Order: sequence, then structure tokens, then C-alpha cells
Amino acid sequence: MTSSLDQLKATGTVVVCDSGDFATIDKYKPQDATTNPSLILAASKKPEYAKLIDAAVEYGKKHGGDLDQQVDATLDNLLVQFGKEILQIIPGKVSTEVDARFSFDTEASVKKALRIIDLYKEQGIGKERILIKIASTWEGIKAAEILQSKHGINTNLTLMFSLVQAIAAAEAGAFLISPFVGRILDWYKAATKKEYTKEEDPGVKSVQSIYNYYKKHGHKTIVMGASFRSIGEVTELAGCDYLTIAPNLLEQLLNSQDEVPKKLDASDATNLDIEKKSYINDEAEFRFYFNEDQMAVEKLREGISKFAADAVTLKDILRKKISS
Repeated sequence: MTSSLDQLKATGTVVVCDSGDFATIDKYKPQDATTNPSLILAASKKPEYAKLIDAAVEYGKKHGGDLDQQVDATLDNLLVQFGKEILQIIPGKVSTEVDARFSFDTEASVKKALRIIDLYKEQGIGKERILIKIASTWEGIKAAEILQSKHGINTNLTLMFSLVQAIAAAEAGAFLISPFVGRILDWYKAATKKEYTKEEDPGVKSVQSIYNYYKKHGHKTIVMGASFRSIGEVTELAGCDYLTIAPNLLEQLLNSQDEVPKKLDASDATNLDIEKKSYINDEAEFRFYFNEDQMAVEKLREGISKFAADAVTLKDILRKKISS
């Protein structure tokens, strides 16, 4: 009997590793990998990554101006150094995140994305192997639209909690979206004080609805479920385009031989009665209907704040190294 992980891959789902730890990524043989400031912060505290940090600090000192500029240059370089190492392990793409502080600034997001791509180019890595990761705010979605259409840079719209965001992202031509399963479940458990089975899980249902909408209406944007709390959430989405899974859950799937039947099927979705909607050309309408979803509003705000805070913590670590 094959492992549950291999069975998941056999349903057509591309498995992505949600980690900044190289050894972990290599173990599970994923197609792609995703990173964010929180994952890089965790990995940066391990002694085996000291050389990468030292190299980034030297780069920042050489290419930055004042101390703040040196810190920014160091962080950008560090993210790319991690991405470069990951790309030596995986055959596909790595997601590198734009600073969450720019989540409400389209121009700044585009500028930072182009800077990241230039840094990868300096390392001999083409843009075809990079996904620029941006929060799914109105401004972030518009930044993705510019990057995709004007620069040919593929984007990963993250911190996605609603169908409204997903529809706008697909209309913007985003390469990939990351709807967050576990964080949706967290909100509903706190709000309702009840437990949910994997079949009832509101995070799972959110991704199912996005997947079915995309397949029904012919959107090419890849749906990548993210932020899982259990392997039950993962297996309920077997057949989804991509799933990005944390190492602890990948380990459980690798060590399990439980059957993983396909749950999502594009051909089934085409037969569903799903109304087509549009938001990309009407900011007011997007904001109104997004605002109607309290869970999505709260989790997006929380996610941006958490990523931004972890980036600040990482910068503080780098600042001390530069100053010393």
C-alpha cells in the first residue's frame, strides 16, 4: 500500500511544502515551495542558516545607504538567498513574499516585486521559477494584475479568505491563489464555540467553492489550499490543483496508508449551477461585498499584521548584526 502522501499526489494534486527549512523540503519531494516572513524568521534562528544570514548582511552593508536602507537590502537579499537554496532542491517554483507593509500600496508592491525579481536574476534565476506573493487586498490584487500583464511576473495572492477575493484575483490574471483553510476554521470555532468535522469544516468548504467557481467559469488561476490544521482538511481537498502543506502534516501523510480518494474534480464542477460575478473593475463593489464577510475582514487584517510583525522582528535581528 502506498503512503497517503503518494495517494494525494496521484489524485492530480501538486504537493507544495510550506517551509523555509531546506532539509525538510528535500525529505518530502514537493513540486514547489512557499515561504513567508514567519517561516523565514523561524528558519533564521537555526545555526545551520548562519552563513546565509552573514552573506545577506554583507550584501546589505555594501548595497544599502543609511542603516534602514541597509536593513531593507539585507532582508530582500536574505529572502532571495533562501529562495535560491530551495530552488536547488525542488523542480518547480518558490514563492517569495512582498513586505506586508505594502499590502495597501499597489505601486510599492510592484516596485518591491521587481526588486525581488532583479535580485533573483543576479543569482542566475529566471522569473519563470518565482512566484511573487502578495496579500489579497484590493491594492494587492491590482499589483498582481500589473505584474502579470505588464511584466510577465507570476503572482501568488495569499491571505485569501473569501470568494470575492478569489474572483477578483482570477480576473486580474493571478497565476495562483492561496486560500487559507485552517485560519478560517480557527475563526469559526472561536465565533461559534463548536467543533467541526472535516466534512463540515468551513475552511474546506471555502476552498471547494472557489475551486468549483474557477472550473465552472474557465478561470486558469491555480487554486492552492493553504494553512491546514489537520490531515483531514488536506484529504478533503484531494484533487485540488495545489496544496501547500506544513512539514508536520506532510510527515503524517508520509507515515499513513489511509486511503485518499479524489474529492475535487474539474469535470464535476462544470455541471454545477454557479452564477458568474465580476469585481475587478469596480473597487467600491469589491470592498462592499468583501466587507460583508466579517470572518474574511478580520482574518485578512490579522494575517497582514502578523506577517508585518514577523518581518519587523527579522529586521531587528538583521539590524543588530549590521550594527555589530
